[in-house]
Amino acid sequence: MQAIVQSSNDAIIAKDLHGIIKTWNPAATRMFGYTPEEMIGQPILRLFPVRLGSEEEAILVKLRAGQQISQHQTHRVRKDGQEIMVSLTLSPVRDALGEVVGISEVARDVTDQKLWDNARSRLAAIVDSAEDAILSKDLNGIITTWNQAAQRILGFTQEEIVGKSVLTLIPEELHSEEEGILQRIRAGQRIDHYVTTRMTKSGQRIDVSLTISPLHDAQGNVVGASKILRDITERKRLENSLFQAQRLAASGKMAATIAHEINNPLEAVLNLVFLARLSSTEAQVQGHLLAAEREIARLAEITKQTLGFYRELNHASSVTLPDLLQHALSIYDSKFKQSGIEVDTRFLSHRPIVVRKGEILQVISNLILNAAHAMPEGGILIASVQDATMDGKDALLLTVEDSGVGIPPENIKRVFDAFFTTRAEIGTGIGLWIARQFIEGHAGRLDLSSSTDPVNHGTKISIYLPFENPYSQDQP
Repeated sequence: MQAIVQSSNDAIIAKDLHGIIKTWNPAATRMFGYTPEEMIGQPILRLFPVRLGSEEEAILVKLRAGQQISQHQTHRVRKDGQEIMVSLTLSPVRDALGEVVGISEVARDVTDQKLWDNARSRLAAIVDSAEDAILSKDLNGIITTWNQAAQRILGFTQEEIVGKSVLTLIPEELHSEEEGILQRIRAGQRIDHYVTTRMTKSGQRIDVSLTISPLHDAQGNVVGASKILRDITERKRLENSLFQAQRLAASGKMAATIAHEINNPLEAVLNLVFLARLSSTEAQVQGHLLAAEREIARLAEITKQTLGFYRELNHASSVTLPDLLQHALSIYDSKFKQSGIEVDTRFLSHRPIVVRKGEILQVISNLILNAAHAMPEGGILIASVQDATMDGKDALLLTVEDSGVGIPPENIKRVFDAFFTTRAEIGTGIGLWIARQFIEGHAGRLDLSSSTDPVNHGTKISIYLPFENPYSQDQP
């Protein structure tokens, strides 16, 4: 027993029932700095900080009553004045008759452990209060920790996601990138600001920036990875908006230059068509030339707007939407016949409405052309006008519906973005963007629904134009 006491790494001290030290092992000397000669016969209070002097009497009361005190954490003072944290186990020592005659005290220095525990607690608090998602995973990609921000950004609670594969968060087509990430982590490499896409619990895709670092054990072996995930969806949206604005500015400058160059030839062509119509005696030819004259005049108006020579602010007029639709459909009649497209018009309202005629005609033309391009092998185009209400206001509803291939779900939200097109060889990607600007300029609304179902496919665009709009006061 004496050998065990002498070789113990913990300080082992014996004291009487008055707190006077009777024995003092080598570990006590290492821990507190005092030799046995300095401490034996001295009160244990010599090791107490002044503020904790009353603690000893409470300890002695319990020990005299035969109680044991286990893992009592408190503070003691070394010979050099340094205060340390200790964990004490105190036991009563009994004589042959079972009477308590002394106390054994085992003290363990837990200063470093407490500092580590406190640091770990602070770190855990920082991780849990971070704005970015912070998670960890093992080398098989299994999630092992998950902070509050991860739950807020990605939707999964800690109970739902810990123990599952990180592939749960990765879109299926990007699963292969995880193996590449794990290979780099196993090699001890850090990955900074890796921009990719992740999925929330609801299935929403978000743009994220990842910083991934290897985790090492005490021997320096890589045992996992920590991952900081930042949601950059809004930042990407703003970047795309800025990029689109820059492209629009550049396109606008180029368009103005082109418009300037073609304006004079357009005027000449318009005059020639006018003269040809006056010279013709055939009614059908005159009708075709009149339609061509109107379209060239509309094109001339667009070039003037582009150049800034002319604004249509003072050119709102009362029109009927069936008339505008019928005119636009007649322009593309030969294209419909060539493509095998059947046109079905359903004009249930002929009420006049005050609008910018050129803008609405441009919108209608864009929608009709889009519908035709969606049906290269033929189909049905339905154009209709009817009375409706929009936000409780009296309005007209114009719809253009086709039986074409439809728009994939992932593209529906993007079709109104400037320069987005799936027909790169023929499309500019600004037709629907311009259409929405024009309709919203009339305080209206443009809705789109589409299906790629093999049986029931096609696209329907609905335009609500309220009679009370910014231009309705332009007419008496």
